[in-house]
Amino acid sequence: MKQQSITSLPASPEVERRNRMIKYSIAMGVRVVCIVLMLFVHGWWLVVCALGAILLPYFAVVVANVKISPPAAEVLRPGGVELYRGNDEVK
Repeated sequence: MKQQSITSLPASPEVERRNRMIKYSIAMGVRVVCIVLMLFVHGWWLVVCALGAILLPYFAVVVANVKISPPAAEVLRPGGVELYRGNDEVK
């Protein structure tokens, strides 16, 4: 019988939520920097900062919600116990 390792279990919902919030917050921080830089730069840098400020919210949501986890292994029933189905004999 194959044993199920605890390390192959997915992260808890709280850990996943926290990781998504961190990724999203970092992206929004970069967006704020782009908005502030738009006040001080000129030429192509202004276009780059404007694109960052406009497009980052979409990419922040997509990146924050992407699940990067190893493929889940098949979960086995503990002990491989068969269920009792009664007497299958026909008399």
